[in-house]
Amino acid sequence: MNLFNYRRRFSHIVRIGDTPLGGFHPIRVQSMTTTNTMDTEASVSQVLRIAEAGGEYVRLTTQGIREAENMRLINAGVRAAGCNVPLVADVHFNPNVAEVAARYCEKVRINPGNYVDTARQFRQIEYTDAEYSQELQKIEDRLKPLLEICKENNTALRIGVNHGSLSDRIMSRYGDTPEGIVESCMEFLRICVKHDFRNVVISIKASNTVVMVQSVRLLVTRMTQENMTFPLHLGVTEAGEGEDGRIKSAVGIGALLMDGIGDTIRVSLSEEPEAEIPVARDLVDYVTTVRKEADLPIDPNQVEIPAQYNWLKPERRISTRVGEIGDGQVPVVLTTIPVEGTVVLNPFTLNAETAAFLKNHPEVVVVSRPRTANRLGEHRALVFALMNLRLNNPVLLYHEDTEMIHAAAELGVMFIDGLADGIVIPDEELGLGILQAARARFSKTEYISCPGCGRTLYDLQGTIARIRQATKHLVGVKIGIMGCIVNGPGEMADADYGYVGAARGKISLYKGKQCIEKNIPEDEAVERLLAFIENDRKSK
Repeated sequence: MNLFNYRRRFSHIVRIGDTPLGGFHPIRVQSMTTTNTMDTEASVSQVLRIAEAGGEYVRLTTQGIREAENMRLINAGVRAAGCNVPLVADVHFNPNVAEVAARYCEKVRINPGNYVDTARQFRQIEYTDAEYSQELQKIEDRLKPLLEICKENNTALRIGVNHGSLSDRIMSRYGDTPEGIVESCMEFLRICVKHDFRNVVISIKASNTVVMVQSVRLLVTRMTQENMTFPLHLGVTEAGEGEDGRIKSAVGIGALLMDGIGDTIRVSLSEEPEAEIPVARDLVDYVTTVRKEADLPIDPNQVEIPAQYNWLKPERRISTRVGEIGDGQVPVVLTTIPVEGTVVLNPFTLNAETAAFLKNHPEVVVVSRPRTANRLGEHRALVFALMNLRLNNPVLLYHEDTEMIHAAAELGVMFIDGLADGIVIPDEELGLGILQAARARFSKTEYISCPGCGRTLYDLQGTIARIRQATKHLVGVKIGIMGCIVNGPGEMADADYGYVGAARGKISLYKGKQCIEKNIPEDEAVERLLAFIENDRKSK
C-alpha cells in the first residue's frame, strides 16, 4: 500500500451487463431507487432518471418473490427506453428471492448477516468449533444454488455486509468489531472461491466512518493474505442529507479512494436518488484526477512509516499541549494561520535545522501546508517524519479549498488516523463538519438517516426535516431515522435515540438498541420521540 501517492488497488474484472467493473475500468458510480418495486412504471421512470444523471448501476429493493419476478418487467421497460444501465436486485432475509431475481437482473446483492442466519436479535449464543462449522456448512448449502443460477445467467453477485445487520452468530464470536464484520464477508467469499465463482463484488458499509474505513482496510488485508482480488463497492450507510450527508460520505469513501481502494461507490443521501450521482462523480473525479496527477510525487523509499502508526488500528498521535491544541484535546478549527507560535512546513522543507528548532521549542505548532495537489501524501509524509524524529509538536492541517467534497476527502482520513490536532480552513463550519464526520469532534446534533428505498414505510424526507428542526440544538446527540427494520436497530445502535418504520404507517422508537415504544401511529411518532428525548435528558 502506497500511503503517499495515488495508486489504485488491483482487482479482477466482474461482468455486470454491458458495464464491467474492476481491473482498469473507471470507478463506477451508482444509486438505488426509492419506488415500490411492484410499481413498474414508477420504477422504470426513476431508473431512467438515475441513468440520465450519470448512474452506471441502479439497485432496486426486492422484498419478496413478487418483487423479484417484477424485475423482469422493469428490466424490459428500461431496455425498451433505450437504456442499458445494469439493474441490481437488493435482497434481504430470503435466499429464494435472490435465486429468482438472478434470472432477471444483471447483479444481485445479498447480505451475509441475514441470508441464512436469522434476523439480528442481539442474543448472545455460544458455539463450539464443531457447531460453528455446521453453521458454515448451512451457509454453503444455501448459497450454492444461487451461484449456479448466477453462472447460468451471467449474473454478478454482490456480497454486501452492513455493520448494522451482523448476525448474532458473528456477534457472539467476534463482537461488534471490524474483525467480525470482515469475517462475515470472508465466509461467503471462501465459498465463492471454492465453487469457482468469481463474478463477485464486495462491500462493507457502516454509518460510523471510522468503523467503515478500518473494516475495509482489514478486508483488503485479509483478501491479500488469501490471494483474493475481488473488486470493492464503497459507501457510508445512513449518511443523512444536505451538507452533513455529503461531508460524511466524502470523509468515509474518500479516505479509501485516496489510498486506491474502491471500484464503485454509492453516496447514500436521504434525498432523491438522482441527487446522489453528481456528488459521487465529483468525489471520484477529484481523487482520480487531481491527486493522481500531482506534479511532485513523494518517494516512499525516503519516508519511513513510523513503527507506532498502525494502518489497520490507528491511534491518536502523541503531541505536546499548546493552549487548546494537542495532547489529546479535541481538534481545533482555525480560519487563518496564527501569526505567532507556528511554523509552516511541508515534507520538502523539513530539514535538520528546522527539526532542531522544533526540538528546542515544543511550544511551537506546526502547520502542514502542502505545495502540490498531492495534499494527503504531503500531510502524511510530514507527520510521519515528525514522528520518526520524535518531535511531538502539535500539527494543524492547512486547506485553502472550501469545496466541501474535496476538503472532506483530503482531510478526514488524517483525523480517522489520529495524525493531526486541528484544521486551518477559511470555512469554520466546514472544518467542524469534517471533524464530526471523522468522529474526532462533535459540535452539533448527528443524524443517522437512511436514503430510503422501496421498503421505506413513511415520508422519510419530511420526517427528517421535522426531527432536525426540533432537535438541532442538541449538540453531540445522535438520532437515527430509519425507513424500515433491515438496518434499523443495528445500524443506529451507535445512536442515542432512534425512529424506525415498523409497518405501513407505524413507527417504533428506540433508546440505543432498546425498543421503548412499538407501532406508534405515524402522525404521533415525531412528537412522542421528541417528548421522550426531552424527558430522558431531564432525568440524567
